Amino acid sequence: MSVVSLIPLLVVLPLVGAALALVFGRRRLVQIVISITTLTLVTAIASILLAVVDAQDAPLVMNVGGWAPPFGIVLVVDRLSAIMVLVSALMLLGVLLFAIGQGVADGDRETPVSIFHPTYLILAAGLFDAFIAGDLFNMYVGFEMLLAASYVLLTLGGTGARIRAGTTYIVVSLMSSLLFLGAIAVIYGATGTVTMALLAERIGALPLEIQAVLCVALLIGFGVKAAVFPMSFWLPDSYPTAPAPVTAVFAGLLTKVGIYAIIRTDQLLFIQVPLQIPLLIVALLTLVIGILGAISQADIKRLLSFTLVSHIGYMLFGVALGSEIGEGAAIFYIVHHIMVQTALFVTVGLVERVGRSTSVTKLGGLLKTAPFVAVLFFVGVLNLGGIPPFSGFLGKVALFEAGAAAPNPLVYVLIGAGALTSLLTLYALMRVWNLAFWRPAAEVADYEGRLTDRLQEHADAEGSSSMLSTTPRLMVVAATGLIALTVCLTVFAGPLFALTERAARNVVEPQVYIDAVFPDGSFDAGTESPASGSPASGSPASGSPDSGSPAAESPGSGSSGGER
Repeated sequence: MSVVSLIPLLVVLPLVGAALALVFGRRRLVQIVISITTLTLVTAIASILLAVVDAQDAPLVMNVGGWAPPFGIVLVVDRLSAIMVLVSALMLLGVLLFAIGQGVADGDRETPVSIFHPTYLILAAGLFDAFIAGDLFNMYVGFEMLLAASYVLLTLGGTGARIRAGTTYIVVSLMSSLLFLGAIAVIYGATGTVTMALLAERIGALPLEIQAVLCVALLIGFGVKAAVFPMSFWLPDSYPTAPAPVTAVFAGLLTKVGIYAIIRTDQLLFIQVPLQIPLLIVALLTLVIGILGAISQADIKRLLSFTLVSHIGYMLFGVALGSEIGEGAAIFYIVHHIMVQTALFVTVGLVERVGRSTSVTKLGGLLKTAPFVAVLFFVGVLNLGGIPPFSGFLGKVALFEAGAAAPNPLVYVLIGAGALTSLLTLYALMRVWNLAFWRPAAEVADYEGRLTDRLQEHADAEGSSSMLSTTPRLMVVAATGLIALTVCLTVFAGPLFALTERAARNVVEPQVYIDAVFPDGSFDAGTESPASGSPASGSPASGSPDSGSPAAESPGSGSSGGER
């Protein structure tokens, strides 16, 4: 079997797993086995694809059903998409283990097993489909799959707070989807195709004003999904209400899909559109407004949600630079933030279990009560705050170095804002550490004017008994594994930086992507409109129709591309 044949399995396996999990809805153990097996297989496949793509220095292309683009669905795996799929699969697997441990302990009150596993796998399929989609409409389908699944996951348990948060999330997401779909319709009307490799050539022939309108239409849709300012208002109220595993997945992965889409379309489709100044301004506002919101929060989940918004600004900063080193630094920071944010939210799930709250006004003495959880949280805090030698520090330095090489005064303002944001992030998180972990539990009781039974028990035992003993070992193991992965980012920072720089080189050279999809030359070569004909009969990885005789190879009814 060709390696290219593995590409559709990234989406097919989670969908099949979701169907099987739904069939065995009343058999908890079977659902767990199906989910773990599915995500393990996807992780293995993503690792193979990344190794192959990196070794051959060219994207892998799969024409679904043997129909050559732009008439058939094309799936493209380059270094960037392979990195995103692999990191996402690892995080999904780690959070799944945490959720299983929580479900075993709580009787699945928070994550009803018959609903959780199929929905979780559908969300995974949508994520992977969005990353490997070779056309805008298939990317939209991936977005809708993960969003539909996220609606269900966000409202698990049916509490009033979750329903209210879910309503806001659904309304905002639907508006974002309508904007995205409308932009796709306008782009198809202007170019006659939605295949990105072909759009890369056809959009360039449009007047610059039209290109700018199409670009802004897509960026608004992606900006809502990525939670960039001022389209980030929905996130801090939506994520904290969900169960801990769901919040971890949402915080770590969902916003990064929007950033990925911005990178892909910015560098592939709209190279001629002057985006640097607008993106730098948006990145600046996202950095500053997000972190100002974070330092005013008393709830750990809400605080981390605001830091999530703020740190999206770092990624936009790298994207706005448009250079190879800027894109490489942005990709590294995306990987770092996915892992660290996911690990921190999972660790906060342990904090909530041990302390029965995530509000720093109700927490105290956790360093003595649950020292291991305290260590996990402290490592995550140092990493997110950018303390040397952790990957957060390395990623920010790489972004600042890339910015310093750009001849734009606004970039230096971003560097200053980025440094300030890093310090404020550390301040906000260390405040949590001081109040929730370092402060004695008795001080919390004095502050509230009462002493709860739990705190009295801890005081009498002088910290000898730990509520961590009531926490399932699988939850602790999963959180520890995720924190360990974030440490690995520091240990293997050199090879990872080299990989992200190679991925960035492919991103900033769109011809590499185009040649992979159309290896025999552009579909537009020698013709302005494809005629009807028979479907291409080559292998799944075969290229475009022969540029000299498009009518002999092109399926469809003679419209100007994009028909399925």
